[in-house]
Amino acid sequence: MDADMNVVYERCCGIDVHKDEIECYLFIGRNKSASKKYGTLTKDLQEMAEWLKSEKCEMVAMESTGSYWKPLYNVFEMEGLAAMVVNAQHMKTIPGRKTDKNDARWIAKLLRHGLLKASFIPDREQREYRELTRYRNSRIEERAREKNRLQKMLEGANIKLSSHVSKITGLSAVRLLELVMGDDDLTVGKIEELRHGRCKSSAEEFLDALTGVITPLQRELFAQVLKTIREQTVQIERIEALIQKHTTAAYDEAAKALEAIPGIGRISAEQIIAEIGTDMTRFPTAGHLCAWAGIAPGNNESAGKRKKGKMRAGNKTLKKTLIHSAGNAKNNKNTFFHAQFQRLGIAQK
Repeated sequence: MDADMNVVYERCCGIDVHKDEIECYLFIGRNKSASKKYGTLTKDLQEMAEWLKSEKCEMVAMESTGSYWKPLYNVFEMEGLAAMVVNAQHMKTIPGRKTDKNDARWIAKLLRHGLLKASFIPDREQREYRELTRYRNSRIEERAREKNRLQKMLEGANIKLSSHVSKITGLSAVRLLELVMGDDDLTVGKIEELRHGRCKSSAEEFLDALTGVITPLQRELFAQVLKTIREQTVQIERIEALIQKHTTAAYDEAAKALEAIPGIGRISAEQIIAEIGTDMTRFPTAGHLCAWAGIAPGNNESAGKRKKGKMRAGNKTLKKTLIHSAGNAKNNKNTFFHAQFQRLGIAQK
């Protein structure tokens, strides 16, 4: 391969990243190479960066193995070393002697001839912002699971509160549940004091809905779940404040522009910005961005016939956010998206 193909990088390094050990293979010109092993402590990574700089390494390539590549990439970024993170699947599809011993050399060899395609790695500011928004999403999902758990428990106790309120964790609903948990003697008067004035159901209807078969243990369990939901809400609010603190003027402006699109709220807008950033030159066309997000149909055409193509995995967080926003948009009856959804639905029938 070396004799027949052009050399893109005269001095380049392939790195095989593991949890406790990193193996480097460096090409130094056309006829010389060197390999070294390092640990994964910060001092080891800095020592490795110094060695690569002393050898005038032009480019470094590594696999996107879990999260082990992130500290290494951060050190290279601070030291001013050019580095790329590559999808492991792209290297495995190219035939070669792919063993553990030759991993680093194989990566360096592919890099040397320009056969590797770098993954999109945002700058440090965006990576940190992305960590914040993803952490908020995980907390919101955890709270949603607790809410679903509470709803199942209420149904098991034959408490039909959800039939009369839009949210079982709303202010009035929580007050009524706390009344159920702490008072065996429910009365219309007690419920009337806690019932929200805009509730369509009467106090008598709430009394019937809140009358269930509840054991003392279930009361304690209900109280614990409600406490967990309240604590999670406080955590989400703190994360939200942290996100607002670190939202730059450019991110804020971009998020406001996205909010103008039907179906996209502030949280979704911030998540989209965190995933793709504000520099759209990274994506040549809108189709490239859709493919990167994993929402573009796959290509599978043969003999002029287009067959079913599987979509790529893409960016899972962005894909989930866009699907959620699309669902909100199609439910808004005064938008083009709702009309388009109806038209496509009718056409399929």
